[in-house]
Amino acid sequence: METNDLREIVTTRLVDATREQVFRAYEEPERLARWWGPNGFSSTFEHFDFRPGGEWKFMFHGPDGTDYPNHLAWREIDRPARIVVEHLSQPHFVMTMTLTPEVGRTRITWQQRFDTPEVRERVAAICAPSNEQNLDRLEAELARITD
Repeated sequence: METNDLREIVTTRLVDATREQVFRAYEEPERLARWWGPNGFSSTFEHFDFRPGGEWKFMFHGPDGTDYPNHLAWREIDRPARIVVEHLSQPHFVMTMTLTPEVGRTRITWQQRFDTPEVRERVAAICAPSNEQNLDRLEAELARITD
């Protein structure tokens, strides 16, 4: 999906799951830990408080053994339609995740807004493909979810 805002990266995916199933993959930490992040990464959650104003602290473990600390704050949670999270670690950004129903499926839209166009440009080559990998992993997790 294209955007006119030079500070944004927008990623969208139509998945074969309901909004409620997708939302549960975000709110249940054991599920989120299985899919959040690009290929080859795993994570250890230190703190997970899924509510507006709550914080999420975790360590990404890269495939090369490097650890990447992450600190986020949940800014808005509108079940099951929208989640807004602020990435407080560098690079700073706000991500709005919208879940839109489409004939028994769900359109997931991630709108990542960085502080400046320069920051966005610096990380785009990593973020754009990582977002796609992240959504691939989410789809695999959604295949595990049954009502």
